[in-house]
Amino acid sequence: MLYKKTALLRAAAPVAVLALALTACGGNKKSSTSTTDNAPKTEKSSSAPEGGGELKPGQGGTGKFKEEDGTITYAVAAQKVKVSTEAETAKLVSDPKRAKGLVAATAWVKYTNKGGGVVKESPDVADESEIYADGRRGGLLIGAAEDGPGCEDTIDIENWKTGQSHTICQTYMIPKGAKSVEVHWTAEGQSGSPLIWKFDNAG
Repeated sequence: MLYKKTALLRAAAPVAVLALALTACGGNKKSSTSTTDNAPKTEKSSSAPEGGGELKPGQGGTGKFKEEDGTITYAVAAQKVKVSTEAETAKLVSDPKRAKGLVAATAWVKYTNKGGGVVKESPDVADESEIYADGRRGGLLIGAAEDGPGCEDTIDIENWKTGQSHTICQTYMIPKGAKSVEVHWTAEGQSGSPLIWKFDNAG
């Protein structure tokens, strides 16, 4: 992942000064609608693919990820995506001028340790989740989602055992008015075949 968000970076980013990475964003979208799309919260894991494939919002897929403590098998399920308004986005970024034409999109993703060991602290599994808008990856907004409702800060996650789940959020900047939003998560060795959850943002 190009913009790897580490625990050190998150700890160093004050709430009012967020590191904004915008190089992957496209700003030429015509629509001006910005909405919130809440996905079903039930995880449907019976037909979940392993390694890569498309899933419904809330449906879980599985994949391996190399943490500092070893390679862990995770069940991953993107629960919902919230696309902020321009006014809400302006309050999140340190320099609103840099965010012109863009809005913040936050994804709630549930991760379950399915085996492979105990993650002692600060898991990195969420670093592989990305948000795409109309087929293009957004720019990571560091420090914006860790304290959101229902979001857990990875700095606070310790001794993550098999069978336990945590919901970790990621926020990306996407073009205002994007009609479709996708959450991608990539398992170890599956860079060309991520798990993909599609959310309708047409309003």
